[in-house]
Amino acid sequence: MLHDMLTRKIGHSGIEASAVGLGTWAIGGWMWGGTDESRSVDAIRASIDEGVSLIDTAPAYGQGLAEEIVGKALVGRRDKVVLATKCGLVWHTQKGNHFFDYDGKPVHRYLGKDAIVYEVEQSLMRLGTDYIDHYITHWQDPTTPVDETMEALELLKAQGKIRSIGASNTSVDNLNAYIQAGQLDAVQEEYSMVKRDIETTHVPTCLENDVSVLSYSSLALGLLTGKIGPERTFSGDDQRKDNPRFSIENRQKVALLMETISPIAGAHGASKAQVVIAWTLQQPGITFSLCGARDPGQAVENAKAGKLRLSQSDLDAISAAAQTHLTQLAA
Repeated sequence: MLHDMLTRKIGHSGIEASAVGLGTWAIGGWMWGGTDESRSVDAIRASIDEGVSLIDTAPAYGQGLAEEIVGKALVGRRDKVVLATKCGLVWHTQKGNHFFDYDGKPVHRYLGKDAIVYEVEQSLMRLGTDYIDHYITHWQDPTTPVDETMEALELLKAQGKIRSIGASNTSVDNLNAYIQAGQLDAVQEEYSMVKRDIETTHVPTCLENDVSVLSYSSLALGLLTGKIGPERTFSGDDQRKDNPRFSIENRQKVALLMETISPIAGAHGASKAQVVIAWTLQQPGITFSLCGARDPGQAVENAKAGKLRLSQSDLDAISAAAQTHLTQLAA
């Protein structure tokens, strides 16, 4: 049985959004083997039509491409979404800390006030909007004090350019520094059945301080969809090609997990991926699950996970199977 889309609040901000969000890293094409703009626009619109209000993007996804595609998709629909984007991975300056090269040019982690003020204007332009609902520091910059970063974000909030503040890819020290420095509404961290470390590192502090947790890679880059069997191959710049997490041995372990999930999915008239997402959302302290989609079919499938409610016995069976089959997974 499908329920209404589950919605939750983002920290203290008062902003409410669908618990399933659309992540747009793959839509930017970078590290995902390119992108198809019209199909991506259709995927975003299909998500919204299916009740997804949280759309998460970032300048780093294709150096502005994902934001531009999101902007095109939201024409006439901006009021239906809670729009999240990020700052802190920069290529307009070489201040901060060198992180990686993109097309032979350096990208730095930098969260100085000057860069944040510049970046938000660029994002607003690409997104075709005059405000961002949730603004997130994408990766943390060891060269800039969190107080300076938070001061810039609070200024943007006072100006009405952003409505809430988030931080991503944080250490516990980063998390505590943000909480001390101002109103942190959410963290965005990798979390899935195969990567659960934040349950002990971040979640207790977040629950104590009413900081929401946006989990990304809930399906572990597709590993937990139940669709990537041992025979699947990856090519080109697809980041999964040489990723030890996608070893044949790991995929065989995931296949054993899916043997437990499959009848639960069947009983709910759901796909295995939907059950995995619903399980994620029912873990303590996990507020939102960001799921990527590259076409309308994937978008609709992910969205329906927000309308699924697993029973306690379902959750217990899945958690036990995950404990049995996923504890020794290569990372």
